[in-house]
Amino acid sequence: MPELTISQVARQVGLQASAIRYYERIGLLPQALRMSGQRRYDTTALYRLTIIQRARQLGFTLTEIRRLFFGFRDITRASERWRALSQAKLAELEDLMEGIKAVRSVLKKLMTKCRCDTLDQCGKGIFQSMNRDVVAGPLLASHRHREKYPTSLRT
Repeated sequence: MPELTISQVARQVGLQASAIRYYERIGLLPQALRMSGQRRYDTTALYRLTIIQRARQLGFTLTEIRRLFFGFRDITRASERWRALSQAKLAELEDLMEGIKAVRSVLKKLMTKCRCDTLDQCGKGIFQSMNRDVVAGPLLASHRHREKYPTSLRT
């Protein structure tokens, strides 16, 4: 029988009650039973919220977390679900690391090679070298990726 209030659940899993209501509203957490108008949860809500929190800490988006819960056949083991999502996340992280390496290289070049007196001179030099610069591709790719997952490591 559900007996935990939303504040008790929030305290135990380290979330705000508003986050729990949000996860319930978007379907990641099943609707709580109501007793005298108050939400009441059983311990399975604690476990599901713990999974959601861990996934968020690992950089999974809410869409990816939704896939973890609902994107597989019911008979698919949890370990298989995590493995599939983790493989995709690792590939994403590899792409991000390549973009970071490219940005790091450009920043080091700026620190050591820029001798411009004005920003207009810098802009002209960058403009003229844009088409020759091999790094421009990965820089743009990493920028697109960052926009796609703006809150990837926030909990």
